[in-house]
Amino acid sequence: MAFVITSPCEGEKAADCVEVCPVDCIEEGEDQFFINPDICIDCGACEAACPVEAIYIEDELLEEDMIYLEKARKFFNLD
Repeated sequence: MAFVITSPCEGEKAADCVEVCPVDCIEEGEDQFFINPDICIDCGACEAACPVEAIYIEDELLEEDMIYLEKARKFFNLD
């Protein structure tokens, strides 16, 4: 289980989450940031730092936000 960055990040890309991540698991994509679920340690630092409240724990994603989990997996070639 990991954190997932959702739609409020698209186009925003504030990068506050990147600055606080202790394991450097967040990378910038073309339109948003992505969290690598294989590296994420579920510390929650990114969620607390996100100014647009775009980050959720995987188990708490709404059905319509599941696409962002898939986008992250595709970004990191985890499929």
